[in-house]
Amino acid sequence: MSRKVNPIDLTSELIRCESITPKSAGALDIIISYLKPLGFHCRRIDFGEGLEKVENLYARLGDIEPNICFAGHVDVVPTGDVNNWSVDPFGGEIKDGKIWGRGAADMKSGIAAFIAAVSDFLEIKKTMQGVGSISFIITSDEEGKALNGTKKVVEWLSSNSETINGCIVGEPTNVAKIGDTIKIGRRGSLSGSLTVKGIQGHVGYPHLADNPINTLFKMLEPISKIYLDKGTEDFQPSSAMITTIDVNNPATNVIPGLAKAKFNIRFNTLHSKESLKVMLEKHFNSITDNYELDFFCNAEPFLTSDNFLKSTLQSAIKEIVNLNPDKSTSGGTSDARFITKISPVIEFGLVGKTMHKIDENVEVNDILDLTKIYNQFLFNYFGEKASD
Repeated sequence: MSRKVNPIDLTSELIRCESITPKSAGALDIIISYLKPLGFHCRRIDFGEGLEKVENLYARLGDIEPNICFAGHVDVVPTGDVNNWSVDPFGGEIKDGKIWGRGAADMKSGIAAFIAAVSDFLEIKKTMQGVGSISFIITSDEEGKALNGTKKVVEWLSSNSETINGCIVGEPTNVAKIGDTIKIGRRGSLSGSLTVKGIQGHVGYPHLADNPINTLFKMLEPISKIYLDKGTEDFQPSSAMITTIDVNNPATNVIPGLAKAKFNIRFNTLHSKESLKVMLEKHFNSITDNYELDFFCNAEPFLTSDNFLKSTLQSAIKEIVNLNPDKSTSGGTSDARFITKISPVIEFGLVGKTMHKIDENVEVNDILDLTKIYNQFLFNYFGEKASD
């Protein structure tokens, strides 16, 4: 049986799995069926129960360091109204030089490209013996709560003394063309839920009530105007946004008894969740003590300092598509926030302009170029020549 893997065929096969978070819908089984013939030892590491159950995979080829890892997710966001799609969102159709379907950009094609790159690498190297190791972390819970996915796998790896020396997360990082952007870090995310208590009453008798909306606005005003920093060499300025205001009051003649708001702060390495909490509580306490405040931090900021990992990928991109990628820390969060706890990590995949959209698609040629870049990265990383 040939070890050669066609990344286009594999992408189509994975798209045909209706793997809406947190279901893998057979996608992990397909990946295992491709990795085992390449010699990978595949371990299913599932966490959670019932509707919260998440399927995960850790696969490794080789038993010595360095261990270079590829991380990704097979779960996808819902399609929305399928009647608005021009193709079957789970058809994996190829037309007009593109492959179409939910997960085409984010990020089943990235997984397929790395598997194909490994198969091409092994066509030449034949074995990892004496070279190092290649591994995969694949989850079915990145688009959702992300509690039982990569986060738990990372904990499992640590408890089992499994070392990863460098990792690429195959998220769609590029803005306009393949090779224009890699992500070398991410900002943190701190969400707050604020409830201000008042006294409900009749609008005609305001002296008998206490309107919490007025107090809430005073508390929120600085958030919308808050100045946190100018950014750093690697990070854009931190920012704060009010996302929800709710008083649950349909009447026009009633002063509500409660007013609620939610906000989110995207912060760089000049701050921590603790420093932001102290700052906000100090401000809120200067206005009132009649409030409740809950925080949820789902990501701390991180910046990858491993120059070898970054330069090795940059060199591969330059060799294949002749671009010098921008090094970005923008955007939302990803599973890199978990992996950074155990390994240097960077992100690089396809062009992301259609991810999560109706008629999600990627260029077939981009998948082929990404495969070549990943393949060249492996040769560069392990100090080999692709033409051995």
